[in-house]
Amino acid sequence: MCGIAGEMRFDGGPADPAVAARIVKAMERRGPDGTGVHAAGPVALGHRRLKIIDLSERGAQPMVDSALGLAVVFNGCIYNYKDLRRELEAAGHRFFSDSDTETVLKAYAHWGPECVEHFVGMFAFAVAERDSGRLVLGRDRLGIKPLYLTEGPDVVRFASSLPALLEAGGVDTSLDPVALHHYMTFHSVVPAPRTILAGVGKLPPATVRTYEPDGRHADRVYWRPVHERRPELGITDWKEAVLDTLRTAVRRRMVADVPVGVLLSGGLDSSLIVALLAQEGQTGLKTFSVGFHAAGGEKGDEFEFSDIVAKEFATDHQQILVDPARMLPAVDETITAMAEPMVSHDCVAFYLLSEQVSKSVTVVQSGQGADEVFAGYDWYPPLRDTPRDQAVQAYEAVFTDRPHAELADILEPEWLLDHDPSRAFVAEHFAMPGADETVDAALRLDSTIMLVDDPVKRVDNMTMAWGLEARVPFLDHELVELAAACPPELKLALGGKGILKEAARGVVPDEVIDRPKGYFPVPAIRHLEGPFLERVRDAVTDPVAKARGLIRGGWLDRMLADPNTQRTNLGSNALWQVALLEMWLQERGI
Repeated sequence: MCGIAGEMRFDGGPADPAVAARIVKAMERRGPDGTGVHAAGPVALGHRRLKIIDLSERGAQPMVDSALGLAVVFNGCIYNYKDLRRELEAAGHRFFSDSDTETVLKAYAHWGPECVEHFVGMFAFAVAERDSGRLVLGRDRLGIKPLYLTEGPDVVRFASSLPALLEAGGVDTSLDPVALHHYMTFHSVVPAPRTILAGVGKLPPATVRTYEPDGRHADRVYWRPVHERRPELGITDWKEAVLDTLRTAVRRRMVADVPVGVLLSGGLDSSLIVALLAQEGQTGLKTFSVGFHAAGGEKGDEFEFSDIVAKEFATDHQQILVDPARMLPAVDETITAMAEPMVSHDCVAFYLLSEQVSKSVTVVQSGQGADEVFAGYDWYPPLRDTPRDQAVQAYEAVFTDRPHAELADILEPEWLLDHDPSRAFVAEHFAMPGADETVDAALRLDSTIMLVDDPVKRVDNMTMAWGLEARVPFLDHELVELAAACPPELKLALGGKGILKEAARGVVPDEVIDRPKGYFPVPAIRHLEGPFLERVRDAVTDPVAKARGLIRGGWLDRMLADPNTQRTNLGSNALWQVALLEMWLQERGI
């Protein structure tokens, strides 16, 4: 787990290593254990290192193999790197380190850009070919590792973090009106290749991009889960297949040269990870739960359930109850850690949890992704009997923050669009072949697009702010493929995640399986009052915000007078959504 960066010039001039150095300097918290820059001709690569596998200097990056004419920077973890190494050694490759980074480099030398199809893991990488002059960028199947880009006629630059790219200078920081529409519609999700800034994009998940020396580039999408049934499997077969595949995913994510812990929320997903690790013979496993003081009549912790799991499996458990005095400063710190504006109040929870967890371990497993993969959210059951030709409208009704027409009440006229790009985006994805049932289409969109930018990005940003690597076994691509083929009725059963609950029976305590669905509660942000409301008021009434002219003054006045009544369709605080965007822009000096 690290931060990567670089630039490639197309104008015949040499790359500037100082630019790469500035970009990686801004990602120091992603990789506190080392840094490096390599420049050769038109390409410069930069890296910040978090030592997880091969703690020696042999694993340092950028990694250069002069004999092969390749240089690589890599962020993430290839869980099957030892198996691939044995295969590559049998093919004649010789290794000088024990790192998975070198496996990426040798795999590229052996298979070319198709090496991604051999990787099991989470990754973003850049490979520079000395002899051809090409630069190749790759991103993992589920977009767990980020990769942002800025492009001009003479240069392309990339980094693991959007704010880091701004350090290079020359970036168009004007707002993208279509991205703003997505932000206000998809609870802050701006799908790739866009970001909220017009001059910054991101490489889509499951994509390899090749840049030629003259600036031409081509993308290849190398993976998509197939939402088609496996009629030979009955319910017992499905339960066994889900549990076995998840067990493999959890086992894979124990690969490290440092201890691995678990973020234990007390929900089914993280509890099942702990249970499977216990079955694997893990003892003394470190687990961590976070809680907050109640606010607005809302409870702020789920310790009741995490304690049950910790006791059942005898983990070395730590309850982290956040001091109320820590909360307000943490809001601004969390916003600073965001690569893009993310409205979920869970960001603050993950940020504060990661701060404490990083004092004990460097790697954790986490349960994110299970709801999008196994239909755990409450917007899936209403889609169960929806005809496919009515799917887009039905999905909008249960998933989006508000109808397109309502934006006219919130945004100033110059930011309004005469079309609905968010509806068009959903319609385009629902129109793709496969996913014949409406629930399948919704799960395909959510698991391959929406979850990439929330919650996956949330977990990456908040853990990496403290040099903590988070691994997400529910996003193992083989498990995602299995779940995609599972009949929707099995996933929707028992109030959602039915097949997962059935698979967990006898593995996890029943009271955890049968409990109502919980969330990472941060009451002080869900219910804005006191100093938190004042922080919001300061942001949205700041002269910079007024000069930006995004939000109608009348709407803001109503929200500030009554900040907690108006909610989005999914129950989020509407004022917080607007304020968070403004706070993020101000933090970046935009």
